[in-house]
Amino acid sequence: MIARIRGELLETGDGRVVVDAGGLGYEVLVPESVLVAMPAIGERVDLQTRQIFREDGVTLYGFETAFQRRLFDLLNGVKGCGPKTSLGVIGSLGEETTAGAIAGQDTRTLTKASGVGPRLAERIIVELRDQVQHEMLTQKLTDRAGVRSRRGGPPDDELVDALLALGYRRTEAESAASEAREQAATVEDQLKIALRSLSR
Repeated sequence: MIARIRGELLETGDGRVVVDAGGLGYEVLVPESVLVAMPAIGERVDLQTRQIFREDGVTLYGFETAFQRRLFDLLNGVKGCGPKTSLGVIGSLGEETTAGAIAGQDTRTLTKASGVGPRLAERIIVELRDQVQHEMLTQKLTDRAGVRSRRGGPPDDELVDALLALGYRRTEAESAASEAREQAATVEDQLKIALRSLSR
């Protein structure tokens, strides 16, 4: 499974790029938002990728971030929303808008993407709302933790704040956060552990 490609950009256009990695030219389909952000031909690129095997061949899909790729995976898992549609949604709406629309149950925004009608938009929201909310929260906490680490500032209790935002009582949130910090070092892992503890 090819999960990442780093190399020289050889070609761009028509929703695809070709990247020379180790002497091999890999064709990678990318969202429109990623395509327009590509550097000049001959420059180096670094893409998160998802390799999908189908009866008619093997296709590589490329993304700027792991969050984009994760959102693609989630969308692709919804019946009626295959790789092409999933890529189109992210490409036309952007990952933040897509995730926000799913989390906020905004079918109107989702239907602005090509190939997504009202029924598919509703199915996406029903199946992915909770997962996307969790992904967004995890991403937000991880980003903030990285900023604090670079700045060297004192840690905020954002893990507890995140749990409070999800509707848990402060005593429950503080207890779960304390337990999670003893078992994991990263904010992402701590959040997963805390949510598992609170769901028992």
